[in-house]
Amino acid sequence: MQALATDPLSRGRRLRAMTKTVPVRVVEVQSDGGFDWGDAAIGAAAVVAVGAIGIGAFLARRHVLTCLLGIVLLLVVAAGSAQAAPASGAWGTPTAVGFNVPGFQDGCPIESPDGRSLYFASTRPRFAGDLRTDIDIWVAHRDSKDDPWGTPENLGEPVNSIFDDFCPTPTRGGSLFFVSRRVNPGVTCGMGDIYLTRLNPGQGWEEPQHLDCKDDGGPNTELDEQGPSYVKAGGPVLYYSSGVPSGPQASGDIYRSWRHGDGSFGPPELVAELNSPLIDIQPNVRRGGREVVFASNRMGTLGGQDIWTATRKGPNDTWSTPENVGGPVNTTAGETRPSLSWDGGTLYFGRAPGAVSTADIYYSTR
Repeated sequence: MQALATDPLSRGRRLRAMTKTVPVRVVEVQSDGGFDWGDAAIGAAAVVAVGAIGIGAFLARRHVLTCLLGIVLLLVVAAGSAQAAPASGAWGTPTAVGFNVPGFQDGCPIESPDGRSLYFASTRPRFAGDLRTDIDIWVAHRDSKDDPWGTPENLGEPVNSIFDDFCPTPTRGGSLFFVSRRVNPGVTCGMGDIYLTRLNPGQGWEEPQHLDCKDDGGPNTELDEQGPSYVKAGGPVLYYSSGVPSGPQASGDIYRSWRHGDGSFGPPELVAELNSPLIDIQPNVRRGGREVVFASNRMGTLGGQDIWTATRKGPNDTWSTPENVGGPVNTTAGETRPSLSWDGGTLYFGRAPGAVSTADIYYSTR
């Protein structure tokens, strides 16, 4: 990856062919296979509430019931804070993941909500003797958050195609947003569009659903969309960037698209407070909707492209002035497509050391 490229895994040529996409409405299942302390706290509050009512009725003592209801209120407030509060602390020295392949481009890393899968994009060979150089989406798994990542697996069709497929974003319930440069006349909108698919256990990935074009009221534009980030807090809403990925006309700004009740997504809305006169791309909003990280080459950047962050008091408030996360995360190389783990304690990102068409995945903790 070149330091100034806005494409997380840029390359010189693009393949042109036709692949099938399905322009249907998007509906996401909100279930989750992972454990969530915020949800657990809310559940505990509900249990205490039921108990409080029962005990209050049994004792028939007003002061006892009042005390118990006060405890319930404290638990609910604590649960909300646990779900939404930005994590604090400085980021430590980054470590390269163990599955980077020298000489190829590995980037766009993002952890699943349960912390047991790491999705990323790569130009690595799919098999011995593979001569294709387009970008594919891969995933590595582990049994628990304390275990090392296993050998990455290619997602295969219908997620991957002979075009560039990148910027994967897993959500609760087994869905996956991603960006693809596949071409389907009459359906696709521009350079790279946002898609949504879902993993059915035992059956594999569903046919990707193409989000509508801007002219049809959707988020996809004639430019290159990157870094989709879906968050329910303050929404539901989809954050992403749109621009020209590379070259003298390179550009990029951060947008959001509100999810409608029927599951579809609305037109792009510029997030003015996160943008600058230069390139701002690939946003990732933490689940509570109060912390965002993104890549930018704005003034104050250490290298070709750095990771920046902003926070806000509530999921519906205006974002603060973005700040450079600084060293040791940012370097004179180009850092790209950052993402936060579900608990906010780990930061994943790509780093281009300077050699053309090479990049590695790193992570840092706080």
